[in-house]
Amino acid sequence: MAARSKARKRALDILFEADLRGESALSVLEARTARAEPPIGAYTSELVRGVESHRGDIDRMIAENARGWTLDRMPAVDRNILRIGAYELLWGSGVPDAVAISEAVLLARDLSTEGSPAFVNGLLARMLEIKPALEPGELEPEDQRGAEDVPT
Repeated sequence: MAARSKARKRALDILFEADLRGESALSVLEARTARAEPPIGAYTSELVRGVESHRGDIDRMIAENARGWTLDRMPAVDRNILRIGAYELLWGSGVPDAVAISEAVLLARDLSTEGSPAFVNGLLARMLEIKPALEPGELEPEDQRGAEDVPT
């Protein structure tokens, strides 16, 4: 398994654990980094921090484009695979769009239900379609927006 694929899997483990426990992914990341078993690499940290930095926008886009599904109804593994895929697709640097989608589909194939790969592929493909129409401010981390850009 390639290094970035392993990093995605480890990031998924952290996001999934945080989701199930109702904890911050950053606190789970910190605990896993301190334990260092298995070691947490830089790309795993980047993915977890990136997802958390853009979590509101990511979840909103998933919810708006997942026809017939709410975030709460999705299997937790699918929800977090989509979060990683959306982050890489919209904010990640150096990851081609097709690779971001393909890697998310592979995670879904290996770790989720029979219908999950098609669901993940379709939803991320939809995000890729709308990517050019997103306002530049929508692609900034939430903590770097001006006060007028933050939803109330």
